[in-house]
Amino acid sequence: MHAIQMKQNGGPEALEYVEVDKPKPASGEVLVRLESIGVNFIDVYHRTGLYKLPLPLTPGSEGAGVVEQMGDGVHEFKKGDRVAYAMSVGAYAQYAAVSAAKLVLIPDGLDFKTAGAVMLQGMTAHYLALSTCPLKSGDAALVHAAAGGVGGLLVQVAKMRGARVLATVSTPEKAKIAREAGADEIINYKESDFEAETLRLTNGNGVNVVYDSVGKTTFDQSLNCVARRGLLALFGQSSGPVPPFDPARLAKNGIYITRPSLGHYTAGREELLWRARDVFSWIESGKLHLRIDREMPLPDAAEAHRLLEGRQTAGKLLLKP
Repeated sequence: MHAIQMKQNGGPEALEYVEVDKPKPASGEVLVRLESIGVNFIDVYHRTGLYKLPLPLTPGSEGAGVVEQMGDGVHEFKKGDRVAYAMSVGAYAQYAAVSAAKLVLIPDGLDFKTAGAVMLQGMTAHYLALSTCPLKSGDAALVHAAAGGVGGLLVQVAKMRGARVLATVSTPEKAKIAREAGADEIINYKESDFEAETLRLTNGNGVNVVYDSVGKTTFDQSLNCVARRGLLALFGQSSGPVPPFDPARLAKNGIYITRPSLGHYTAGREELLWRARDVFSWIESGKLHLRIDREMPLPDAAEAHRLLEGRQTAGKLLLKP
């Protein structure tokens, strides 16, 4: 089969389109013929070595496709089932061997493109708004990168929960996208200071939660935007890792900070199924709208990374095997 492989960490040029052996499913695994592959920032972290993985590596943590073969001990799935998954490395390929525990069935009403686009980012929005900080009516939330893949979905889920959403974006075009997703207040951080604007819009009180996927360049100001006994949920670092900081800074408002990941919130089979089913049902019912920026051929994975890192996307990037 063909796959994207990297022999060393580095820039997008480290991603090579090569021919490799088709994987064989081990006990408890399923061989999936991929039809749609999600591109996510965690793939960039794997490529650069920020998150270390053994090399050579086929990156990619999300996909949707058809069950081709089952390993020993797999009884929940059968050949021909339409399935999707997240948090299993090796998706930038025509086939992937995936633990059956990570797979979910795709509802009849959804296509591969939608399922492949929403598993990782949709369930991330789900756990952030329903579990990390269970939003309720009247809460105020600041969502960074609100026109991005997770951001646009998180704005919508936060609004479902009755929260007031303040959204940061970098361009007028992205401001329009965030507004369409339901954001109540738009802050273009290229034109104004997001900390000052957040405090102004909340009468100096700050927000109950800041959802920060940016990291290094936003962290200090994000902390200053959190209301008394509120939470900073740092779930990504697209601008780089946050340097060490003095925890005594949290004492100013008695605030909390957490560094969650999807793996923490889908570790159990029932929790995974709950989140996936919610996200799928919201899309089928029209409550949640998925924005796909573009779909690119698998050999163009390096260009997909350049677009993602260059903040030239608004919504989901997909690769087509």
